[in-house]
Amino acid sequence: MSEEIKVCSVAKLPPGKVVGAGPYAVGNADGELFAVTRRCRHLMADLADGSIASDGCLVCPWHHAKYDVETGRMVRGPQGVFAKIPLLGTSYKILTTVLPLRRGKVTKRKTTIYVE
Repeated sequence: MSEEIKVCSVAKLPPGKVVGAGPYAVGNADGELFAVTRRCRHLMADLADGSIASDGCLVCPWHHAKYDVETGRMVRGPQGVFAKIPLLGTSYKILTTVLPLRRGKVTKRKTTIYVE
């Protein structure tokens, strides 16, 4: 059985917010709660410091790679100077097809959010 981790109160995770809970980045994408592993596949940035894009994807705080929170796959590779490196973004997208971010199960009980 998986270990359950207390994340925070429901009030502390409004739409658009991401927080860290153990090995997970837990967020609220327009009312849908999600949990994915915390480390970006690019340079291991903490995704709990990331943001949620208008399309509901989790955006890495360092180089703005985007992850689909339902699948854990990268949908946009690293941006900025890294976007100019041929095939770098494509390579990371392929990596996350084979090894996507792991997803946790998020539950709400009364006024508290948990992940396992």
